[in-house]
Amino acid sequence: MQTAVYAPVFHDYSDPGRLVELACAAELAGYDAFFVWDHLAIEPSGLLEIADATIVLAAIAQATRRIRFGAMITPLARRRPWKLAKELNTLDRLSGGRVMLGVGLGEPAMVEFAAFGEDPSAKVRARRLDEGLAILDPLLQGETVNHHGEYYQLTNARLTPSSVQRPRMPIWVAASLPAQAGLRRAARWDGCFPIKVPPVIAEGTVSQAAWPEWWLSPAETADALACVRALRGNDGPYAFTATGRATAESSTAASALLRDYHAAGANWWLEWIDDAPGTYEQTLRMISRGAPHL
Repeated sequence: MQTAVYAPVFHDYSDPGRLVELACAAELAGYDAFFVWDHLAIEPSGLLEIADATIVLAAIAQATRRIRFGAMITPLARRRPWKLAKELNTLDRLSGGRVMLGVGLGEPAMVEFAAFGEDPSAKVRARRLDEGLAILDPLLQGETVNHHGEYYQLTNARLTPSSVQRPRMPIWVAASLPAQAGLRRAARWDGCFPIKVPPVIAEGTVSQAAWPEWWLSPAETADALACVRALRGNDGPYAFTATGRATAESSTAASALLRDYHAAGANWWLEWIDDAPGTYEQTLRMISRGAPHL
């Protein structure tokens, strides 16, 4: 089971230098990957300081040598697919082929989309995500794209150089349960990042106090994976993630927790970082103690 640190980009972690320091610590501690959130804003006032994920990932690419990294997840509906493709291929070359991509609808929609004049409708975001992926995939591979869709029009569009990874970097798709649409979408790509529907509080913000409510139990993980497998069949290697805080437990309890999720079919563990103010030093010590393992 591979392990990753899953770090926020706000509160103590809005300082890009701190995120780079955490990524370097994760590499030394034996983690396989380091993922960051990708947000413009999380609460309506805009006063919560948030780092830009792409700039942070570029710094991590330079500061590390082994660990894989990426944004988990990027709301593709608010990105131009060709600009994202250029950024990703550049990051992949800068890092020697270590980039991973997570995509999803993006939340909270009223803050991340409506506030900037974008349609926050889940149906519109889903259609833009699917159409964006159809464009992003060939652009990452250096192919010429002719696309005439609902939202995007491309004529003889090509971006070079392509990614170091072949045919491109892995694409994981977020799935917000209990809805099944995300699982169906994830089954068409390289991995699935399942969560439960996030608890939304007043004015469209996301309740940070209820993060554990986002995490699937081992039984829920097994059910979600069964759905994806039924759609995919045995179509090659596939990444299926489980998330939580194993390092808050003893090493024995952490190993038992990972064993439960591994038995349910998960092959990636994402260690969810406590994002509360004043937790940075605690997080750095936690990461430095070493990655949880089976």
